Amino acid sequence: MSYCDYVNNNPSDLPDYLLHKHYHDHQYGFRIDDDDELFGRLLLEINQAGLSWTLMLRKQDSFRKAYSDFSIEKVAVYTEEDRERLLQNPGIIRNRLKINAAIVNAQKIVELKKEYGSFKNWLDAHHPLTITDWLKLFKKNFKFVGGEIVNEFLMSTGYLPGAHSVECPVFKKIERN
Repeated sequence: MSYCDYVNNNPSDLPDYLLHKHYHDHQYGFRIDDDDELFGRLLLEINQAGLSWTLMLRKQDSFRKAYSDFSIEKVAVYTEEDRERLLQNPGIIRNRLKINAAIVNAQKIVELKKEYGSFKNWLDAHHPLTITDWLKLFKKNFKFVGGEIVNEFLMSTGYLPGAHSVECPVFKKIERN
């Protein structure tokens, strides 16, 4: 059985191997139907910018708690007090630009849901696009979204190919779904 480089480059004797293996085997490249979970993945990808994915996997639960279980509607109405609370939370990335992006992006998703019914429907309505076109669309609608963030978000949620090598057993599992 041949796994992707994502797993092969994280030797099993490393402390975070199981975090990476679980993410690879059960989340990376799989479609997400729940809007709040899609928002949560986007939030994590934005916060990962300039940092490691290992750190995001370690802090995933803290992010979920800090950002109201990734509830788009709740985050969209966060106040200045909520921003300050997040800036003081050592369990997440305390970057004012990334925190502001999460709130503004939640507000934008609320708007998109009025027209499309859901964040997922908005993504599906534009699928398939090239990465260049996706990037233009994301930059038009969201804050703090560069090429790597958009690419990883879309690949990790099954909208762009390349999450797994063809020889990887997870590739076959995703293909069946």
